[in-house]
Amino acid sequence: MKFEKKSLKFLEKYLNTSSPTGYEHKGQEVWMDYIRPYVDKIEVDHYGTCYGIINPEAEFKVVIEAHADEISWYVNYITDEGLIYVIRNGGSDQTIAPSKVVHIHGENGIVKGVFGWPAIHTRSNQDEPTPKIENIFIDCGATTKEEVEKMGIFVGCMITYPDEFFEMNDRYFVCRALDNRIGGFMIAEVARLLKENKKSIPFGLYITNSVQEEVGLYGADMIADTIKPNIAIVTDVTHDTTTPMIEKKKEGDQKCGAGPVVFFAPSVHHTIRELIIDTAKTKKIPYQRAAASRATGTDTDAFAHSNGGVPSALISLPLRYMHTTVEMVSKEDVGNVINLIYETILRIKPEMKLKYH
Repeated sequence: MKFEKKSLKFLEKYLNTSSPTGYEHKGQEVWMDYIRPYVDKIEVDHYGTCYGIINPEAEFKVVIEAHADEISWYVNYITDEGLIYVIRNGGSDQTIAPSKVVHIHGENGIVKGVFGWPAIHTRSNQDEPTPKIENIFIDCGATTKEEVEKMGIFVGCMITYPDEFFEMNDRYFVCRALDNRIGGFMIAEVARLLKENKKSIPFGLYITNSVQEEVGLYGADMIADTIKPNIAIVTDVTHDTTTPMIEKKKEGDQKCGAGPVVFFAPSVHHTIRELIIDTAKTKKIPYQRAAASRATGTDTDAFAHSNGGVPSALISLPLRYMHTTVEMVSKEDVGNVINLIYETILRIKPEMKLKYH
């Protein structure tokens, strides 16, 4: 799939806009601006989940969903010497922190800082220290706590990485926060294709970009109760397990470039999953299979377990180096996920039999 110039411009702007969990507003504004021409109506809930609706009057409702938030840090403690200690906001990885530049979102705007780390020369006569929450710290160039606070930095301020989007070898998209703003991009593209190809669908389609997934699927949990969908198709990222130090016996066998990953799990509804697989086969879209035991760990679980049970399925995008600042996805896979969701939507009918018996 060749990406439109306007689509890539949107993707770059959307990824480069920081949207930490609980503070997704700026990214959501970028997302809503893009989908507005392709939907009949846009709604936003109290915590910032956004959804564009096609056919808002329809009784039968189908959700396609991704999550908008990215992992980040909170300022947790400021020392008398002006150094900043942090706690996680989502699954932030302390091992990648040393020597990273950060943006501290202070009351007077963004302040640059760095995660400091003792020089290699000073560590020669001690056991090699491992980065932990207790020993990583941010230096923003201040020498006292008062100076830090004069910069507008206080406990509770958000901290993000400034790393930005680029393409690599014409094969990969690379950025922080591909988990899962790439999902928001893909569902937005489905809305665009439906509009530009003049497709009419016999149900209400809710293109949903949920908040607060990284801390417990909370945005999806809230919005599922609001929308009350009949079907939900969720897209998120999953691990490319072909890089070093990943155990396939534990993590499964998924690979960037080999197609969307269709999940098998208790919360994944058989009928919707089989419709997706049959669509992939019929339309000759490559796909992979993966299994999850108790839960998928994605918004699929929140939708599936809402409203007395909503038939839900999960289409994942293989990703390398999750929760780092150099997350990588295959451009070809991104196109194939968009195509698979789009083609599946065109086959859904309100009269589908959704009960197993």
